[in-house]
Amino acid sequence: MTAAVLPLHMGALHPYEQALTLLLAFGPFVVLGLVLRRRSKELAAEEADGRARRDDEPEQLRTGPDGVR
Repeated sequence: MTAAVLPLHMGALHPYEQALTLLLAFGPFVVLGLVLRRRSKELAAEEADGRARRDDEPEQLRTGPDGVR
């Protein structure tokens, strides 16, 4: 019944108008999801790279001149 109600609610729109309406309604959320997914992968890669660099450098370089991090 829900699928039958949607076309009635949207009125007498042409199929391309219905597609554009749905794209405008849900498109920004899809783009936001893609951006968040890509950014989280980038942050994970940066964090892994940072951890690898910290493991490679000696303890002396990780501390300041007074021995404090």
